[in-house]
Amino acid sequence: MKAAILTLSDKGARGEREDRSGPALEKWLGERGVTVLHTELVPDELDIIYVKLEGWADSGAFDLILTTGGTGVSPRDVTPDATRKIVEKEIPGFGEVMRRVSMEKTPHAMISRAIAGIRNRTLIINLPGSPGGAVENLDAVWGAVPHAVAKIKGDQSDCVAPA
Repeated sequence: MKAAILTLSDKGARGEREDRSGPALEKWLGERGVTVLHTELVPDELDIIYVKLEGWADSGAFDLILTTGGTGVSPRDVTPDATRKIVEKEIPGFGEVMRRVSMEKTPHAMISRAIAGIRNRTLIINLPGSPGGAVENLDAVWGAVPHAVAKIKGDQSDCVAPA
């Protein structure tokens, strides 16, 4: 599987904060045999995020695009809005599971607006901005990611073995 990671952070883009979430996700993916071909850090700007996600998904270079940051409710949190603009199919189960798992640690998880969806043949998943939250949320949905990617790519095998 080939992946890209987009970190959204105003402070990070200005050089005021080190990106720790992107590298944490890259390490976690590498341990599972996923090749991260590209990482980038950009400010929380709807148009920038939209253009990056659209371009990456339309390039055909990535099976999986992860975003980290900008999933909350502050005025600058626009990652789900940009993602929603470009996905062709939304996959609500990913966000539902991530919020459920995070609720076991903090009630703040209920204000996450993270979504997942498909554009062309690429799965896009929004993750929280903290390194721990990003990895924890990806781990929560990972069991479905390889299967989802295979299906998005056109795998026509049965999802469940016949009884």
